[in-house]
Amino acid sequence: MPTPQPRYSKEEFARRGDEIYECDIRPHLKAEDEGKFVVVDIETGAYEIDADELAASDRLSARHPNVQMWLMRVGSRYVRRFGPRDRSAAA
Repeated sequence: MPTPQPRYSKEEFARRGDEIYECDIRPHLKAEDEGKFVVVDIETGAYEIDADELAASDRLSARHPNVQMWLMRVGSRYVRRFGPRDRSAAA
């Protein structure tokens, strides 16, 4: 399956994804969704939630073959964290 090409600038892509997440999805999330991935189609507003980002992405792609995906992690500003962590705070 070919990868859909972005149809928006990076800024517009992020603006749409964040807006849909904050306005349409976040109010419906539950405590048990914390840490899960939310994959959003920035054109239709369709989304999937799963602990496995690939499973969520695959389900959304199956429903919307030309999806423009935006990925969020519930309860975090970031999907991934790179670099060292402050281990002293965890102790």
